[in-house]
Amino acid sequence: MGDYLIRSTAFDGKVRAYAIESTDTVGEATRRQDTYATASAALGRTLTVSAMMGAMLKGEDQITVKVEGGGPIGGIIADANAHGDVRAYLTNPHVDFDLNNNGKLDVARAVGTSGTLSVVKDVGLKDYFTGEVPMATGEISEDFTYYFANSEQVPSAVGAGVLVNPDLSIKAAGGFIIQMMPGADDETISKIEENINSLPSISTLIDQGHTPEQILEKLLHGGEIKILSNTPVQFKCRCSRERLENALKGLGDDELQKMIDEDHGAEATCHFCNEQYHFTEDELRALLAEA
Repeated sequence: MGDYLIRSTAFDGKVRAYAIESTDTVGEATRRQDTYATASAALGRTLTVSAMMGAMLKGEDQITVKVEGGGPIGGIIADANAHGDVRAYLTNPHVDFDLNNNGKLDVARAVGTSGTLSVVKDVGLKDYFTGEVPMATGEISEDFTYYFANSEQVPSAVGAGVLVNPDLSIKAAGGFIIQMMPGADDETISKIEENINSLPSISTLIDQGHTPEQILEKLLHGGEIKILSNTPVQFKCRCSRERLENALKGLGDDELQKMIDEDHGAEATCHFCNEQYHFTEDELRALLAEA
């Protein structure tokens, strides 16, 4: 079965929870970005959480996440929607370090902690919703936990993990978001905290073969779980030749003519999927005529 995420409630609706397996999706994103191990973990964690945040949307709403921690990998940008489509890229994919003191990939060092985490939601209105918080740790999961608590005022626990094989392929990736709804009592919160602290890392659980449902059963042990939806997840880029043609026409007549006279054509590469689009002189002349 391919990647998917589930959306659920528990403890009589006092808790909202999401869990995802994203191994193939992260693998596709890191392959297209040609990332080294530490960069893969940072990109994969961001993509995984962004996919779950996309599941919080409705209809054709979209979300864009920007992780700009000031570290050597530069910025990470991820887009997601309510249909399980997600894509992501980072500025410097060839970043890797020795393992940190805990024997794990040193994501915090790669991401940095001197910048911000921002979330932009396009919910079909004239103005976008934008939330921004300082980077808390650079570990991604903790930064999203801080974001939910401070920007959206929703107490949350966020976990995301990526295991990278020696050949830089993705061995396992997944995550969870657990959120306390109004009415959640201290006993419920303490029980969930106890469950989280007793479990191995989320990527280890995925690697051991646990499904998102089984992961939530462990995280929400003690409360009856109600599954609300099951959504396939995949890397999907929105770029197309038509979009690039419109972008070229938007440059104006002078710029198009310059490309024809000086460059004898044009080439564009999508940041997210690294797909290349080539335009000949004749194709640019046709665009110039349309413009």
